[in-house]
Amino acid sequence: MTTLFISDLHLCAQRPAITELFLEFLRNDAVKADALYILGDLFEYWIGDEATESDEYRPIVAGMRALQAAGPALYVMRGNRDFLMGKEFEGQSGARLLPDPTIIDLYGNSVLLMHGDSLCTDDVEYQAFRTMVRSETWQREYLSKTVAERDAISRRYRQMSKTATANKRPEIMDVNQDAVATAMRQHQVYELIHGHTHRPGQHSFDLDGRHARRNVLGDWYEQGSVLRCTAQDWALQTLPLRSRCAGSTALPAC
Repeated sequence: MTTLFISDLHLCAQRPAITELFLEFLRNDAVKADALYILGDLFEYWIGDEATESDEYRPIVAGMRALQAAGPALYVMRGNRDFLMGKEFEGQSGARLLPDPTIIDLYGNSVLLMHGDSLCTDDVEYQAFRTMVRSETWQREYLSKTVAERDAISRRYRQMSKTATANKRPEIMDVNQDAVATAMRQHQVYELIHGHTHRPGQHSFDLDGRHARRNVLGDWYEQGSVLRCTAQDWALQTLPLRSRCAGSTALPAC
């Protein structure tokens, strides 16, 4: 039995190599697993579920549907880029949308799954923005606009984010360890899997006298990042781009 975890693919038309890598991953790797969990930022941005019918995203949604039809369970958590995914996306892709956070039983272990952005509490500016766009009022107003208007707003926010990120110290954009400990205590777990920071690794620490571990998924800018879990082992792995996929344009992180 194998369970796979990925995040931060940031799929978009500007990076066709990564889209092809993801589709190959679905056809060749994920199809052999029991379940695939995508922990946020599957897409570069998401203007609403009308995107499922666009030429840009239709092959991705179809690939996910084919995976789910082949047998593996498919779960998707919203990230800071694609938090507007909804029921239509769920129906078209065959994926089950998960709340952030979610607890699962993984081979007898209670594991906390998060996208990870809510743990970056030192980035006060981002947390204020996150609160705004997650509000029902903001989302209702945004979704009432035309597709073209929403696309323009999302692109403007992306440019603002790139500018702000370039002027922040790297440590501010990482998770806060006290926030990590608080979340794990609240949910009574000692295993956490998250993405968002683009800093893959497995970090062990003491939590109230017990061994705890934070498993961080990498992004899909230069290659694929996968956490492959079995009852015996959890291993972070990379999926290198094929030669025919070379030349994709990397986008700024977070």
